[in-house]
Amino acid sequence: MKLLLSIALCWFTLVAAPAADQILDRAAQLELKGSFTKAGRLLDEELTRSGLVPARRASLEFERDRLERIRKDYPHTREELFAALGKSVSGLTRAEFDRWEKQGRFDSRVIEGKRRYMGSSVSNLFFRYPELKSRRMPYKDDEAVQRAYLATARSVTESCRRSATPYALSKTFQVSMKVTVAKGAVSAGEKVKAWLPVPRDYPFQTGFELQHTSGSMLHLADGSSPIRSVLLEQIATSNAPTQFSIDYRYTSQGVHFTIDPTVVTSTPRGKSELAQFVQEAPHVQFTEGLRALSKQILAGETNPAKQAKKFYDWIATNIKYSYALEYSTIRNISAYCAEKGYGDCGQEALLFITLCRLNGIPARWQSGWNTFPDSKSIHDWAEIYLEPYGWMPVDPYMGIYAMRYCDALLPREREELRDFYFGGLDQFRMIANCDHNQVLQPPKTALRSDTVDFQRGELEVGGRNIYFDKYDYQLTATEIARP
Repeated sequence: MKLLLSIALCWFTLVAAPAADQILDRAAQLELKGSFTKAGRLLDEELTRSGLVPARRASLEFERDRLERIRKDYPHTREELFAALGKSVSGLTRAEFDRWEKQGRFDSRVIEGKRRYMGSSVSNLFFRYPELKSRRMPYKDDEAVQRAYLATARSVTESCRRSATPYALSKTFQVSMKVTVAKGAVSAGEKVKAWLPVPRDYPFQTGFELQHTSGSMLHLADGSSPIRSVLLEQIATSNAPTQFSIDYRYTSQGVHFTIDPTVVTSTPRGKSELAQFVQEAPHVQFTEGLRALSKQILAGETNPAKQAKKFYDWIATNIKYSYALEYSTIRNISAYCAEKGYGDCGQEALLFITLCRLNGIPARWQSGWNTFPDSKSIHDWAEIYLEPYGWMPVDPYMGIYAMRYCDALLPREREELRDFYFGGLDQFRMIANCDHNQVLQPPKTALRSDTVDFQRGELEVGGRNIYFDKYDYQLTATEIARP
């Protein structure tokens, strides 16, 4: 695979190389031991050396920044976590909390000799142990959302079958996205740049119309960009937050492929445009552990369509959903997800992609926003290429959602919803990316906040990155009624 070289990727190339840099290796070992201050000093000392080549400097700077990103992912002390859980879990006792901690229900790590707990520990408890749903405060009844997803899947499936096409039921959306840099995060008079995601071109995603932007628009990426953005710039003012906003319109269709495994064949080797999507890449590494998992799941199956479905079904049954650590802090996301047995939508997608590529099935990333009513969020999923159908969406998270969390649906309805998202997609998506670890155009001068994905926007000022904790983002999407 032709890897695009950028500051955002240099760190991965150097750290992942077999003959790892001794300084980076020592810093990594200190970090794993929880000695963040010593690791930082080691990196700082190396950064003062003269004659550092740009790629090495970028790698060192990223590793230095990564230490602070990890700290932000683990903000809670033990007592703070217990207090937060007490507000969310009805009837929680200290003995129960102690038992859960011993069982390993909370992500934690030792930093500077003190155990710290992940910021999403409360939410992840309910994701990993859905039997606690009845004790959640406040209780959220999501039966209507579950049934709405099922109804949408059925309507898309039926419409595609009637029309004998994989795309149907167009919906047009009016979208507004706002990114607000916190007051005091930048100095007055500084020029702040913001890359915000916008819809790229797909057969089922069309009609993008950028209607309004705040500040100066410096660049709009081409519709075929694998990571489509609009670049804005404005000058920060004193004693006020800096806000970027865009308004746009686009049309999306539902997707449903009726897959017949008996007509699916191996991908012809002559299709050079597919070659990169069967190779290793950042976070798509053919480790011995994943090779063994692939062999276990397939149990001798050789048909590409059935192989991909086996991987999808295995993830839907065996992986639990969890909010993630920031992707930029994880060395190998697909292996991390498999080893932990849980992950967020992007981690699940990368695990699925890796398993497919291991077996010669072209697979790639797809991401942006899920705008489904009462279920809106940033979201990642995947695409696979099957002859003779071509590229089709696969959403591993929705398989997990159907099988693990749709408690209001009957077992057969859960399976129906799961199966729809293997080769199917609802219309409530805004897709900005068609591959992971891609480079913004024009590239950032500063480090990327997310080196893998692009949904929340990327910001910089004076060549310095503005990290996620310094700004808020929000997206509203309203369906426009058809005349």
